[in-house]
Amino acid sequence: MLKGKNIILGITGSIAAYKAAYLIRALVKKGAEVQVVITPAGKEFITPLTLSTLSRKPVISEFFSNRDGTWNSHVDLGLWADAMLVAPASVSTIGKMANGIADNMLITTYLSCKAPVFVAPAMDLDMFAHPATQQNIERLRAFGNHIIEPGVGELASELIGKGRMEEPEVIVKVLEDFFSVKQPLEKKRILITAGPTYEKIDPVRFIGNYSSGKMGFALAEACTRQGAEVTLVAGPVAMSVTHPFIRRIDVESAEEMFQVATRQFPGMDAAILCAAVADYRPSQPSGEKIKREQQEEMLLKLVPNPDIAASLGALKQPGQLLVGFALETNNELENARGKLQRKNLDLIVLNSLREEGAGFQGDTNKITLIDKEGNVTAFPLKNKQEVAGDIINKLATLL
Repeated sequence: MLKGKNIILGITGSIAAYKAAYLIRALVKKGAEVQVVITPAGKEFITPLTLSTLSRKPVISEFFSNRDGTWNSHVDLGLWADAMLVAPASVSTIGKMANGIADNMLITTYLSCKAPVFVAPAMDLDMFAHPATQQNIERLRAFGNHIIEPGVGELASELIGKGRMEEPEVIVKVLEDFFSVKQPLEKKRILITAGPTYEKIDPVRFIGNYSSGKMGFALAEACTRQGAEVTLVAGPVAMSVTHPFIRRIDVESAEEMFQVATRQFPGMDAAILCAAVADYRPSQPSGEKIKREQQEEMLLKLVPNPDIAASLGALKQPGQLLVGFALETNNELENARGKLQRKNLDLIVLNSLREEGAGFQGDTNKITLIDKEGNVTAFPLKNKQEVAGDIINKLATLL
């Protein structure tokens, strides 16, 4: 499964760097091409000569190899690779990867890489167990990186515990298993709407809601982890995406989101309408700030916004799937089923504001999935990344 695959092997400053020699040898024997990128600290533990001899390629460490104007392009490397493997991954490198501190060639390559990334931590047991390290590892996992858990054994400190880099043959097996499994959403194109919309009253005031965009952004990341190409139409939110296969289009109003969604949907395999779109907008927004002193009362006439879900339901062609959301406060199942039918949806995600931990702005959600066949699946309270996984797994089965 590794024959012809281009693998970037990132090596960092760890005593486990000696295992990189065995990794390269095993990967090359499997037919992979291996390009080593090593940090300056990594060269203190294993020599570039050893690594280049085994990989049959010059080792990359610095941005500028010579003083003749040539340089190593981390962007080209990121496009070349089928996978990036950081092994051993020191606590310092894991922290830099998790926080985008691009101060060496390995980190800039990681930030430019469009391929799946595998991380094999190697460090002393107390460093591995430290909350800062665990938080950084979880952050990398949330970004879609694959963490190859370290083993338990004798460490360089002579202590025994978790932190020992996994053995090369196991790491190679992880890569082989990954490439042997077809991604459930491979080559599927998914449209996702996320966040609130703002409907202008005047240049400084608007009608909006409490949506943070967290659920929609988690869905976008979950889709790309299963191989999809995602177009994310985002309302005004203070969030960013990390996966290179997510194409983001920012909008503000419901009308703008409607225009983008209806334009993009015909080329999609599925759409997930997670945005909390305002149902109404002011009929005549003021071009200037409305002064309180000039009128004691403000009366707003509201007119309906376009119904994005119903419009895409009407546009939907055979083979396309449409997923909607229903945030309810009463008669939850009845209201969700009605929305599913009225708007020609294939699946609806129900959550209730009466459920503690569900709804806007939080990091958790509690959902019930209802499909057009009438199947109802309720899930317990989970964090939004896990909720996104449940939704995408169901979408994958329907597709």
